[in-house]
Amino acid sequence: MASVRVGDNELFYVEQGSGFPVVLIHGLAGDHTAWTPQLQRLAIRHRVIAFDNRGAGRSTQRDEPVTTEELARDTLDLMDQLEVERAHVIGRSMGGAIAQHMVLLEPERVETLVLCASFARLDPVGARVLMNMREVLEWTGSWEDHARHSVQNFVSTGFFNEHQEQVAQIEQLIGGETRLQACYVQQNHACLEHDTLDRLGEVGCPTLILAGGRDPICSPTATQWLGRIRGSETILFEGSSHFFLLEEPERFMQTIEEWLERRTPA
Repeated sequence: MASVRVGDNELFYVEQGSGFPVVLIHGLAGDHTAWTPQLQRLAIRHRVIAFDNRGAGRSTQRDEPVTTEELARDTLDLMDQLEVERAHVIGRSMGGAIAQHMVLLEPERVETLVLCASFARLDPVGARVLMNMREVLEWTGSWEDHARHSVQNFVSTGFFNEHQEQVAQIEQLIGGETRLQACYVQQNHACLEHDTLDRLGEVGCPTLILAGGRDPICSPTATQWLGRIRGSETILFEGSSHFFLLEEPERFMQTIEEWLERRTPA
């Protein structure tokens, strides 16, 4: 565990394993710990780096506007600091939006792109869900209230009804957030403003799109739009929602491991 200076910010990161690098970018909610199960397993064959975006976790937090492109530049600068010339980049939700900008800014740095429950542009339903979650936090000033009103957006109805203990753990995790609320608000706006839809044709690296078939945030419509990336492969977790990584963890891991095995340079 360490941190590096990137511009005006300190970015906290963890690193495990050796081999061809894999960079993991978390989403709007949470921090690098969202990748803990995947990090440990991927580190068997790869040098895996997970970090906290500015405004999250143990990285610098301040109330200021930010864009997904600026967060992409942070990530590229982090790779520079860690002497990573080229990597597989796996982004989750907002992390996938950040990863798209990385490819558009410096395509030679991204070996492959994996977009998990992500978007090039939110559709009207996804935008409304994101706005609603932000407004609850702004109105109440309570992470607990935010969690209670948000958790059903992250998992499928079947999972919610059948795995109440795990749902409670997710709600407790979100409700126990300690980050500056303004940072969540600013990054929520960044997601709503993110729009690379008309530039997806510029993405030339191998791309894997993973999505939950019941995701109201990054909906089947948003997933279909991502399919404009030439030669991309799309895999749906049909019965799962935004957190399909938790709903179907083994299938997700096998999918990622198979992708990296096929696409990692000798």
